Amino acid sequence: MSPPHDACFVFPLRVYWEDTDAGGIVFYANYLKFFERARTEWLRAAGFGQQALAESTGALFVVTDSRLRYLKPARLDDELRVTVQPLRIAGASLRVAQQAWCGEALLVEGEIGAACVDKGTFRPRRIPTDLLARLTA
Repeated sequence: MSPPHDACFVFPLRVYWEDTDAGGIVFYANYLKFFERARTEWLRAAGFGQQALAESTGALFVVTDSRLRYLKPARLDDELRVTVQPLRIAGASLRVAQQAWCGEALLVEGEIGAACVDKGTFRPRRIPTDLLARLTA
């Protein structure tokens, strides 16, 4: 398998002490944090910080499901690349494929589903039109 191609959003990340377990490897649940950071920066790169989006449109994204597969461990001080590849963006939901890489090695891969909800009611709402246009361009 080869590292991510140019069509993916790539977020660089270094592994710190706080990310590791007693065995010196990244604690499995921390990959969900890494993936969350990458998705947040993906939206920011599209021009939409999540706090500003919530304040200006009343829209929030909440994770609805996640599926991860762990292949190899990351260790303290490793430099990772976490990718975001949109699979489906429509209506009030999105689905992305994500991967964590260290050099040429794929460490973790998964899919994350998210829903767009109203920040006041947490009921589903359509993804704001201008954000949808930027993410699907």
